[in-house]
Amino acid sequence: MADTLTHHAENLWLAVEPSLPGFTVEVLPSIDSTSSELMRRARSGLMEPVLLAAEDQTAGRGRLGKGWHSKPGQSLTFSLAMPLAPQSWSGLSLAVGVSLAHSLHPDVRLKWPNDLWLHQRKIGGILVETASTGEAGQGQRMVVIGVGINVARPEVSAVAALVPDGSAVTAMAPAGLSEVLVGITPGEVLERVAPALVRDIQAFASQGFAAFAQRFAQLDALRGQAVQLSDGTRGTACGVNDDGALQVHTERGMQTVTSAEVSVRPC
Repeated sequence: MADTLTHHAENLWLAVEPSLPGFTVEVLPSIDSTSSELMRRARSGLMEPVLLAAEDQTAGRGRLGKGWHSKPGQSLTFSLAMPLAPQSWSGLSLAVGVSLAHSLHPDVRLKWPNDLWLHQRKIGGILVETASTGEAGQGQRMVVIGVGINVARPEVSAVAALVPDGSAVTAMAPAGLSEVLVGITPGEVLERVAPALVRDIQAFASQGFAAFAQRFAQLDALRGQAVQLSDGTRGTACGVNDDGALQVHTERGMQTVTSAEVSVRPC
């Protein structure tokens, strides 16, 4: 029997449903974007917890509108939607990254704010979005967490097609999880990461980023590295603050970064 995502869906549901009543798992052969689909559902009032995985995404997307390359059998793309009411949403993408990194492999590190790295190369990305129902302050709020993980190492040309000038590719060629876990399949990766991700999101809801700060510091790939912000500012990454914002030491002193794109300067 072929090792498909569907083959692992029941085990995933059995592992998660007792702690997340009403949880369902759906697997589709193809879709534009799992996150786009769950956001459409949430905006229409569907607020039940669900994990939606796809064998193929035709319009996968990442942070700041960037495309995400995926290929059936060689990558894992899924999105998890859960009603959530944390005291603060700050640092959620970092908490998600910590959860995924710990489940994937000891060599996986985190590049603030939403990239998974393996041996200094991008292996995965995270996109966190929210949707609300009802009047402001009165309805439920759904978080949709999109995850893309390279299982096999993508061809550089395929990733370059998503970046008009190819700059992201020349600076950091992509990696694949199979480099350190030979023979692993997308379905096995899904079953490996999803139950822990649900538990960690629930922990974030009750404890906030503080519950993940120490683990993030241990996985922080940028700390001590020369970085450049999207506005051209250069400095040295000095970890994150209590809210998960990046601290960068620049010529003008310490700068707190909450939304600027950060890239590591080539050595």
